[in-house]
Amino acid sequence: MSTEQKITLLQQRDSFELASLVSSGSTEGDGGATSSRGSSDRLSNLDYEDEQIQNQQLSFDSVRRQSYGGSLFDYGEHMFPLAASADARDGALPLEKQKRLGILNGLGLVIGVQIGSGIFSSPSQVDAQAGSPGASLLVWLIAGLLAWTGAASYAELGSAIPLNGGAQAYLHHIFGPLPAFLFAWTAITVLKPGSMAIIAIVFAEYIGRLIFSHGAPDTGTESTSTEGIVYSPLWFNKTVAVAGILVVTIINAISTKLSTRTGDIFLFLKISSLVAITVIGLVVLVFGKGAENFTEGWFAGSSSSLGNYALALYAGLWAFDGWDNLNYVAAEMKNPSKDLPLVIHLAMPVVIICYLAANLAYYEVLQSSELAKSSTIALAFGERVFGRVGAIVFTVCVALSCFGALNAIAFTSARLVYVSGKDGFLPTRFGKVNKKTDTPINALLLQAAVTIVFILVGEFKNLLTFYGVAGYLFYFLTVLGVIVLRAREPDLERPYKTFILTPIMFCCVALFLISRGIFSATLEASFVALFVLAGVPVYYWRAGGGLRKMPGLGWFFRPKMQHNDGTTGYIGGHN
Repeated sequence: MSTEQKITLLQQRDSFELASLVSSGSTEGDGGATSSRGSSDRLSNLDYEDEQIQNQQLSFDSVRRQSYGGSLFDYGEHMFPLAASADARDGALPLEKQKRLGILNGLGLVIGVQIGSGIFSSPSQVDAQAGSPGASLLVWLIAGLLAWTGAASYAELGSAIPLNGGAQAYLHHIFGPLPAFLFAWTAITVLKPGSMAIIAIVFAEYIGRLIFSHGAPDTGTESTSTEGIVYSPLWFNKTVAVAGILVVTIINAISTKLSTRTGDIFLFLKISSLVAITVIGLVVLVFGKGAENFTEGWFAGSSSSLGNYALALYAGLWAFDGWDNLNYVAAEMKNPSKDLPLVIHLAMPVVIICYLAANLAYYEVLQSSELAKSSTIALAFGERVFGRVGAIVFTVCVALSCFGALNAIAFTSARLVYVSGKDGFLPTRFGKVNKKTDTPINALLLQAAVTIVFILVGEFKNLLTFYGVAGYLFYFLTVLGVIVLRAREPDLERPYKTFILTPIMFCCVALFLISRGIFSATLEASFVALFVLAGVPVYYWRAGGGLRKMPGLGWFFRPKMQHNDGTTGYIGGHN
């Protein structure tokens, strides 16, 4: 096969993969529909020789999907061959062909990330800004519903484009490789490792409380103040945080089954912890020994400031973040077109109900003033009901919840690194699967290394602003893609289709949160913009043509020459 033919086939890479995934994802219960999309046996063949790639084009032609053109590989022949082909020749099974994730595994990934440390710390921020129990609960409900609109929009994209990589795959399909690269650039270098580093530090701090603390947890009262606590030293927190990252990396590197089984176990523990908090709150309510937060009415003392409610909503949305996690591994689901929307619409109401129930229990046990001041709500809750033993039990619960979230994020974020390696955004070694474990070990190691750097030298106080502005910028662009695809590709097969008002509503909220971040932290938001834009020259460098490929900069790299008319200019034209 000639180089030109290879490049032509390469430009169809993502479409072939998409067609293959659709075909393989439809083998269960579709009957004759499978044969109309091509032979599943042919599509599952892992040799990927030139003749087989040509045969796959016939299968793709029978699928009602439009190719989004060439990928980043088109900029240079040196990027050929496909990463999936390299995996196959090395004897490794590409992740997209493993199909090992079921509904329970999906629930573990979505719920496992959302229920991390947020529900055990964010209530204080929401209550302090909202001012009353009723207003706080209303903020939690609105935050959950808004997160659900984003998740529903991603569900449509994930069912229509069942590829690994989440927003990177969708942005590539809708807007081209540059926005996809900028997302990968931002997510891989800051968003994902920064988020993992924060959770790892929180995990280490709670482990430290079990070892070093000799007093009761901080409940915000004079009798149990921070003076009674001996906090773990900084070196201990960083050491345990690094150890936590290494452990979850090893778990995910050993096998997909081990990491998903671990996620399933922690899913059970997380739900059990929140159910236990709810039951304890109900028991306290029945015996009438709880706090008196509702005697003057549910909304007594509510804030009248719109800015305060914006801050409360922001804290609530932070606790719900992670609803997009399953989209990073959509290609590995057994039936992504059906299971991905189902998992999302099962997970979101479960998380919303758990959060509302837990907050009701908090208000029943703790005074509103205590709740607003404490950043360790669950510990204060346990100490108030069961004393020191309760504090220890809930410390363990929070630590395990954080570890479970770390495992889930490590699993899904490594897939983003893996896809970036396949797409040429990163060196191709990161887009390969280990032939012994069938896991993306190189991607996991890179992710762990960047996260450990954040743990050792990172300052996290400004990371929330970065995460809010950059994260919701790409959320906005991705969900906007749902609307764009509806207009541009009306015939695109959509196994799940959300109401059009759903992505519109989420886009409005995302713009509000982005603008709030810009106006409230202009300097930090400027750094976010500069960092994202810094990825543009990196993109053109990775594209294979260097910065001379960058629009408007080609003149800078052209050597000067003497024109026939005596003027001096650049090759290809005058000044």
